[in-house]
Amino acid sequence: MAKSPTFCLLSISSPFHTAVHRLYCFFFFFIHLIFISAENMGNLLGCIQVDQSTVAIKERFGKFEEVLEPGCHCLPWCFGSQLAGHLSLRLQQLDVRCETKTKDNVFVNVVASIQYRALADKANDAFYKLSNTRSQIQAYVFDVIRASVPKLNLDDAFEQKNEIAKSVEDELEKAMSAYGYEIVQTLIVDIEPDEHVKRAMNEINAAARMRVAANEKAEAEKILQIKRAEGEAESKYLSGLGIARQRQAIVDGLRDSVLGFSVNVPGTTAKDVMDMVLVTQYFDTMKEIGAASKSSAVFIPHGPGAVRDVATQIRDGLLQSTLSHQ
Repeated sequence: MAKSPTFCLLSISSPFHTAVHRLYCFFFFFIHLIFISAENMGNLLGCIQVDQSTVAIKERFGKFEEVLEPGCHCLPWCFGSQLAGHLSLRLQQLDVRCETKTKDNVFVNVVASIQYRALADKANDAFYKLSNTRSQIQAYVFDVIRASVPKLNLDDAFEQKNEIAKSVEDELEKAMSAYGYEIVQTLIVDIEPDEHVKRAMNEINAAARMRVAANEKAEAEKILQIKRAEGEAESKYLSGLGIARQRQAIVDGLRDSVLGFSVNVPGTTAKDVMDMVLVTQYFDTMKEIGAASKSSAVFIPHGPGAVRDVATQIRDGLLQSTLSHQ
């Protein structure tokens, strides 16, 4: 009778199967050790790597021993050596927003930017003496700003930003140097008053500029009126000269006409000639008034008798003028 094929399979509890299982487990454990990180492998072998711009703090049995520079270092954990941590030497920046009040009772938000870094020769102080560096720096910034800004008015605070930043930097440099930190630069990047205050300041500035513009406009109008008055005065003066010369020319023309007519027509007197000229001018005037459709005229009593009165008045004026010239 033939045996069943299943009888050729090894039993799960056979010694050979147990050995193969253990071999597989050891193989996978070895592969896992190969693919773990280099840092863990270094710790396992007692070696560590310190990156550039970073230092490491080495302790032995919990006590500080030395500061490890960038590179590879041996750390025999079997003799109690251990890595306490890393400390970055790179430049760091902390932005601090502080609310305070100015001398003229305006609340503002002062934004300060602090640039700092740990000192390599004082790395142990920077690592052990401060538990929270950023909070410590922020506390000093609050203290200095709230002591400096209340002494200044709002406009002065904007003008003296550099002085406020210098005060903050000096105070931080004096305080943080004992903890192994260097304050590289301190900047007051912004001073933000309340929105209503900013709107009021803009309105004040706009009103001041409008007042200056109004003054300049008034001065311009004043100069324009003065020049216009000067021009009108000069125009009236020249017009008066023209009218005076016109009247003088009329008088001279009438005198010459009267004299010439008296010479050419014997037996006529100057009075007769003047009466005739006035009558001629009277009818010429009436003709012009009647010919114009939109003329403005002042009506006076007219007629032959009225002409005699006008002639008498003109004659008296001519005689007075002649006497004054003599």
